[in-house]
Amino acid sequence: MNQTPNNLATFCWSIADLLRGDFKQSQYGRIILPFTLLRRLEGVLEESKEQVLAEVEKLSKMALSEEAQEQMLLRATKSVSNPAGLSFFNTSKMDMSKLGESGIKANLESYIQAFSKDAREIFEYFNFAEFIGQLNDADLLWKVVQKVRATDLSPKSPQNPTGITNHDMGLTFEELIRRFAEGSNETAGEHFTPRDIVRLTTSLVFMEDDDALTKSGIIRTIYDPTAGTGGFLSSGMEYVHELNPQAVMRAYGQELNPESYAVCKADMLIKGQDVTNIKLGNTLSYDQLYADKFDYMLSNPPFGVDWKKIESTIKDENTLKGFDGRFGAGLPRVSDGSLLFLMHLLNKLRGASDGGGRIGIILNGSPLFTGGAGSGESEIRRYILETDLLETIVALPTDMFYNTGIATYIWILSNKKSDERKGKVQLINGVNLCGKMRKSLGSKRNEMNSDDIALITRTFGEFDVVDATTLNELGLNKVAETKSNRGRQSANPKTEAPKTFASKIFASYEFGYRRITIERPLRESYQFSDERIAELRFAAKPLNAPMKWVYEEFGANWSDNTDCEKYGILDNVAIEVRAYVKSHFSDLKEKQINDLLDSKTWLMQQSILLKAKKLQYLIGNAQCDDMNTFDAVISHACKDTDSKLEAKEKKQITAAVSWKNPAAEKVIKKVHKAAADPFYGLFEESGGAGNGKRVLEYKADGDLRDHENVALDPSQAVNDINEAYFKKEVQPHVPDAWIDANKKDDKDQKIGIVGYEIPFNRHFYQYQPPRDLVEIDADLDAVSAEIMNLLQEVHS
Repeated sequence: MNQTPNNLATFCWSIADLLRGDFKQSQYGRIILPFTLLRRLEGVLEESKEQVLAEVEKLSKMALSEEAQEQMLLRATKSVSNPAGLSFFNTSKMDMSKLGESGIKANLESYIQAFSKDAREIFEYFNFAEFIGQLNDADLLWKVVQKVRATDLSPKSPQNPTGITNHDMGLTFEELIRRFAEGSNETAGEHFTPRDIVRLTTSLVFMEDDDALTKSGIIRTIYDPTAGTGGFLSSGMEYVHELNPQAVMRAYGQELNPESYAVCKADMLIKGQDVTNIKLGNTLSYDQLYADKFDYMLSNPPFGVDWKKIESTIKDENTLKGFDGRFGAGLPRVSDGSLLFLMHLLNKLRGASDGGGRIGIILNGSPLFTGGAGSGESEIRRYILETDLLETIVALPTDMFYNTGIATYIWILSNKKSDERKGKVQLINGVNLCGKMRKSLGSKRNEMNSDDIALITRTFGEFDVVDATTLNELGLNKVAETKSNRGRQSANPKTEAPKTFASKIFASYEFGYRRITIERPLRESYQFSDERIAELRFAAKPLNAPMKWVYEEFGANWSDNTDCEKYGILDNVAIEVRAYVKSHFSDLKEKQINDLLDSKTWLMQQSILLKAKKLQYLIGNAQCDDMNTFDAVISHACKDTDSKLEAKEKKQITAAVSWKNPAAEKVIKKVHKAAADPFYGLFEESGGAGNGKRVLEYKADGDLRDHENVALDPSQAVNDINEAYFKKEVQPHVPDAWIDANKKDDKDQKIGIVGYEIPFNRHFYQYQPPRDLVEIDADLDAVSAEIMNLLQEVHS
């Protein structure tokens, strides 16, 4: 057999022929992967097997701790092929040729248990013992073991020049992982990134370092905090191996799902990696590689997954550690943790003084624009752009992943930008660079070929602006999508827009803006009418509606005469009132229900009502459209009636008798001695002449409050930019508006809150004119005629 990785994988996967019928297709990989691993480990251990067994015999006579014994046994794995020794061993005298048909289940389980801890753990997380039992029950275990034994996976060495190198064995195992993932594509997307996306992301991350990676003696580290089955780690190592077979790439990763962790760890073990660098657990809540920094990082974190279960841990790190921790820039909303993974990766970048690092992460559209100025998401984008870490974002086609068809993007970040990239961000629109798959895998219907990947990689590497160019002009002839021919076809179908590719380059600050708050004056009228005063019988929300119901049901005998002893007494109907309120006003808390049943609440409101009626007698019930006179009118009325209003009573009366009225006078908040400044709400009093004019500040109407986003421009003063925008875009439409000077950015303390967003689609939008009305009318006439003919057939 020609032992190419693909041929080897096909031979290994042929075990599925034995499993068919007794096991589901989605279970094949759970059996084939650990058996393949077992056979490879057995081959790797063969050269040092006798030395290890001799050491076991020697250690059995010594009283050493388990850890000390393990260290001694690892030293015994040194051989001609592996002078530094291996990272695992097996202390059993058995191998797959000695298991025997009778008692094979117990023998195989004993053989697995004899592996060193890290190797044994992989089989445990595969639940291999459970599948061994199922195979035995189906009378298939002996047959599978014999089939596996027939597969020669021994390593290449001076004694075995035709053996399989770690690199080729890694490719074989990757192919098995791919078949496993595609065979269970209903969950594949959670733990497996399609190979075309992996290849593109890896190329973008590594391409800037091709020179360094071709030199001898290179040692680099690669890390994936959402390692899944290890696809990104494997791809990174493969990329470097193609450039420089002598380069050393050390892989690190952490994975939450136990089965994916087992697959990843097995893959790394097969590739000769130190598997103690592969960790199991939640990266965000417990970073098990917290002290490490890395050269390259690749990640495809879950899209739109909330982090509520670890919310307290994340918030504590943000609050207590700030920028000394991972999440100092800010926290996104709990419903989507994608940006937490991005911040985690930024924290793991090797320092720029030590050579720096680069990141490739796949995100959905949400991190580009979710959250307004001052939000956690915006502050994270602000940190990334203001510290000049973002190199490029590539928009991918839809339907590229197994479990989602949504729009996705590759972000490339680095703390070692080249001079030409400093202060700039490249956006690459590759949404059309794909072809339809012959057979869909879950939601994955599209795939990128090597030409598509090369075009994106070349465009990124050349750091060029590419105007919207059709794919045909670029030599990428894509098969047109087949349109459905069901139903009636239009005589003048809409012309499909040609598929294009484009790239744009922006200064980092161009994605920023200041959100300034625009206020407009409050205008109010007041009137002491009977209808408005009557509302004072009832407290404000939330007791207002319940009190109205109680008064209507039980207040018929209540009187506003001071000698009425029944007013507000609800003792006899308390049970009935409580039941109704709990049923119809469920938001009321127990204390509020008690207040509703308390006569003091009713008597207090009655007192306010009677005071208002007393004021009404002097003030009258005419409408006044100048609220600025209200305090004086109330004050005189109180004095003339010898009444006294507490602040709470005055507030409630004011709320009852006043309302917003666009035709009323502006309500003055304060009179200033300073010079007028209409941009910021200090207006010179209209009317009159000379030095007698006052400078007025008006109360703002919250309902009319608005916000404007003003583009950042570091070449100009903030106030100059804001005022120029206000003068052009706001004042012509609402001349009485002003900028709220108190709304300042927390970081630079200048007017307006800084926000950042990356409106990718807006930058690449291409207008498509609608169809001509004549064509639409022709289609409508044709449809109408067809309907009339059908109706005539029905009636004939």
